[in-house]
Amino acid sequence: MSPLTITVRDADSGPVLRVIGDLDFDTAPRLREAVDEITLAPGELLVLDLGGLEFCDSSGISALITAHNRAAAAQAAMALAAVPDNITRVLGIVGLDQVFGRYEPEPPVGS
Repeated sequence: MSPLTITVRDADSGPVLRVIGDLDFDTAPRLREAVDEITLAPGELLVLDLGGLEFCDSSGISALITAHNRAAAAQAAMALAAVPDNITRVLGIVGLDQVFGRYEPEPPVGS
């Protein structure tokens, strides 16, 4: 088990939460709390950077859905970034790959 770390930063499009470690029954409430603590304005984009996520159980999936619903309630959007293959597979199995948007950063100019 890897401890869960959540860092928050502001981007031009809205808040970015970087989630590292295991998102499970014991740690999912921390993600819910982190999402509740941010301010989302209408039209903003909440990005959950899952590049460091190692494990996600059904409680973690529920926390992701809660974040999505929180964004929708604020008239904002939510997208997942850097989703590991194992998490992509789980999201596909439960049909959430059709619900959660994906954030793909723009390539640098001149690339």
